Amino acid sequence: MTVVMLAVLLLLVCVCDSTAFRLTGNIALRAKTHQSADPLNGDSAWRAVAGDGDRSCSSISSKRSPWWRVSLAQTYRIAKISISTGTEGISGAEIRIGSSLEEDGNHNQLVRVFSVRPGKAQVFKFRPVEGRFISVILPGVDRVLNLCEVEVFALAEDSNSDSELVNVAVSGRATQSSTRLGSAACLSLPQNAIDGNRQYDPSRGSCAQTDTESAPWWRLDLLRTHTITAVALTRGDQDVSGARVTIGDSLQDEGRANPLCVSVSFIPAGGTGRFRCVPALRGRYVTVALAGVNRTLSLCEVEVFGVPDQ
Repeated sequence: MTVVMLAVLLLLVCVCDSTAFRLTGNIALRAKTHQSADPLNGDSAWRAVAGDGDRSCSSISSKRSPWWRVSLAQTYRIAKISISTGTEGISGAEIRIGSSLEEDGNHNQLVRVFSVRPGKAQVFKFRPVEGRFISVILPGVDRVLNLCEVEVFALAEDSNSDSELVNVAVSGRATQSSTRLGSAACLSLPQNAIDGNRQYDPSRGSCAQTDTESAPWWRLDLLRTHTITAVALTRGDQDVSGARVTIGDSLQDEGRANPLCVSVSFIPAGGTGRFRCVPALRGRYVTVALAGVNRTLSLCEVEVFGVPDQ
């Protein structure tokens, strides 16, 4: 591969992965914190919002259902949280968000049950949840809660709508024109493309893939009409050049007759292309379709940014 070709490829990757939404910065940085009582470690809760990564960590020694909480200065529409763990890791913890301090805030809305391996960081995205208090709770007995950094991001005040932020695809249902034949069929199911995992590894069941056929397609049912401003496609190991993404409420021609959001020119293998729908489109169904014969459609993730119609 020539230097020029490599430079062009890198440029395309950067363009494809540009963001289509706007978030605040980390609003938890050095905010007020609390944790369940721990005579052994004292109040170490502040260390999880100190902004120093894994250099200092909050820790709650072994006890029943330990919890940690950050109190923001005001109510926000929170949409993303990043959590870094220490040497203990976390398994089966809960993130709760809301504006109540009943039971120390541990009865606020449950937005995610999660696990993070020791010494690792993980990012969680979800529909914006309004609240001032964010709690991390580790249910069970003899549990140790160890947090090195908790970062909280909210919808920016100057964002026009939630559709610029929220991936609504994960709550939908997916289908496709066919499924890859052979022993790998169970690893190529259409739902794999909306599991929240962009991992480019078809052998681990992280991608949807059709059989090789004429004009293959993949379709998402959002279960209700949404107003959609952007879509993102993470490509598998098959070329998706010429793929058309259509959005609407019709199932005519498997949804391919709906209005066009984008016709994809190029996405590198394993890369993510993010595309605006200009203007925004309304619809329940999102279809990704290829034209031609002997084509295979392989998608490791399809993200759809929109809000449901009232």
